Amino acid sequence: MTHTGGFQDDDFWIEFYDFLFSEQRHTQAGELLDTSPLLSFPAGARVLDLCCGPGVFTVPLALRGIDVTGVDRSAALLERGRKRAADAGVAPRFTEADVLEYRAEDRYDVVLNMFTSFGYFEDPADNARVLRTMHDSLVPGGTLVLDVAGKELLARKVVPPKVVQRGDDLMVQTDTVLDDWARLRSDWVLVRGERVTRASLVWFVYSAVELRAMVREAGFGEVEVYGGFDGRPYDQDAERLLVRAVRTA
Repeated sequence: MTHTGGFQDDDFWIEFYDFLFSEQRHTQAGELLDTSPLLSFPAGARVLDLCCGPGVFTVPLALRGIDVTGVDRSAALLERGRKRAADAGVAPRFTEADVLEYRAEDRYDVVLNMFTSFGYFEDPADNARVLRTMHDSLVPGGTLVLDVAGKELLARKVVPPKVVQRGDDLMVQTDTVLDDWARLRSDWVLVRGERVTRASLVWFVYSAVELRAMVREAGFGEVEVYGGFDGRPYDQDAERLLVRAVRTA
């Protein structure tokens, strides 16, 4: 049996890649860029895709003529992103960096943080620090789009276990609520032939009210909350928790 070290361990991303970054997810990203009012960027916009993984949004943004930079700490995921970009005939910039240490050389018109790539640091102050990095990476008037699974949505979905099959591989995911709904732990078991791989992820989960307050504390002046990429309200019919915030100064 193999154990991975979670999101900071490249072995985790390699072992569970097919379950995290399916072709369906790549296709969905392109569709969202074509249809979502929250992801409609003007020609010539400079976009920072922070925690970009294998370029799920980075590559389709480049295909649409956007000046995009993808940043991630995982060398393995960035290598996949570069290959996908080369296969598509585009050349976005990819930078290997820990988001806690990253400082943008330029300022961007848009910062993206997609598919619940926020809240994974053990110290809450580090998660707040990431939001300040997003703020400081923007030009005045620049926009942050932050996409997570909101606490309210998770509350109606945390029902262990979830079973997902990809070809002959089987993955079982069990979620556990921690610290009075401050955090969530996901325990993953991947069965691939006779090989079994286990991984555990723990991250902070946020309600809309909590996340809005954190984004404002990071320095953003205008903060809006949505319940989906179509711009719907964050209510009982919400599918995601999306925050759109503007750096005003």
